[in-house]
Amino acid sequence: MIQYISKPFKYFFRLESASGLVLLFAAIIALAVSNSKFGYLYFDYLSSYFTLGFKNFGLKLSILHWINDVLMAIFFFLVTLEIKRELIKGELSNPKQALLPIIGAVGGMLVPALVYIFFNYNDSVRLNGWAIPSATDIAFSLGVLSLLGKRVPVSLKVFLTALAIIDDLGAIIIIAFFYSGNIQINYLILMFFAFLVLFIMNRFNVKYFIFYLLVGLLLWDFTHQSGIHATIAGVLLALTIPHNIKNEKKSMLLKVEHAISPYVAFGIMPIFAFANAGVSLDGLSLSILLEPVPLGIVCGLFFGKQIGVFIFGYLSIKFKIAEIPNNANWTSFYAVSILTGIGFTMSLFVGNLAFVNNMEYMDGVKIGVLVGSLLSTLAGYFLLLASPKHASK
Repeated sequence: MIQYISKPFKYFFRLESASGLVLLFAAIIALAVSNSKFGYLYFDYLSSYFTLGFKNFGLKLSILHWINDVLMAIFFFLVTLEIKRELIKGELSNPKQALLPIIGAVGGMLVPALVYIFFNYNDSVRLNGWAIPSATDIAFSLGVLSLLGKRVPVSLKVFLTALAIIDDLGAIIIIAFFYSGNIQINYLILMFFAFLVLFIMNRFNVKYFIFYLLVGLLLWDFTHQSGIHATIAGVLLALTIPHNIKNEKKSMLLKVEHAISPYVAFGIMPIFAFANAGVSLDGLSLSILLEPVPLGIVCGLFFGKQIGVFIFGYLSIKFKIAEIPNNANWTSFYAVSILTGIGFTMSLFVGNLAFVNNMEYMDGVKIGVLVGSLLSTLAGYFLLLASPKHASK
């Protein structure tokens, strides 16, 4: 049974496990460069502007915004393709199979947010970062599991992947509703018109991806101009990509997903990590972790995630709403719950949106995310290492 359930994930496991190590390497380089004598070049380059097109007809963004608004739209496009595939025919298509990761994800988003709010409730600006510790980094968390090999049953990898995908869906909803700017009605109308065109193309079974891509580029520009965060365009485009369930070899969704996955995993995500993980440690001390924003993030990621995922999952299993993953025990289940506290890329991304107008908090955000993710990595890894070995089936 577990082989059938886990079959769609095998390609994903191999890709994300390897990319987790690349992400870690990119983050280490970013920290090293940003604290070297070349640090000023690193920050100056990210804040410099680049124009694509002509002076009066083009897109002018800083390098950091090209990465966070354009490249990350491709990342969200891929994530939504994966979510759509799993909802149509996969781990999330069967309500009973999906209940445990869904309930765990709800706890894993709710409790960390409450923990952050506890430390920052008295300041409306700081409070804007409530969603930062609610995200799970799929690549890093699966990368840690891959280091343990057969010590971790496949069912727990399936659980973690499904939970992280649902986390990403939650992040998409949060970004759309809580982290968008002032809405421009004219561009919003154009945005919905572009989405309608894509929907009609889907209904008429247009078979060439290039047509979806061309309309998708317009959709991105209209979304960017509308005040809604531009990455939502990637989500909307992915929702319209057709998926042939009866003949998966002819599925545009699967072809596009497999085509861009390596570029996202080994290109876009490391670039994002390099651009966002750099923080100058000059003049900083461990006392900064006691400030409300980084303290809320560290405690939210390390304590909030594991408490939320484990308690919600434990109760759903005890009340027979869901079942514990095959070949897993409570120790290994709890260890994987700890690993969901590896926020990294998604947490940094949400942090950039939360404090886009208050960048003085970003050093604290980066340090909080790095420390919280590191603690979750070490605790989850060593607890799994100490737990009884299980053979994957």
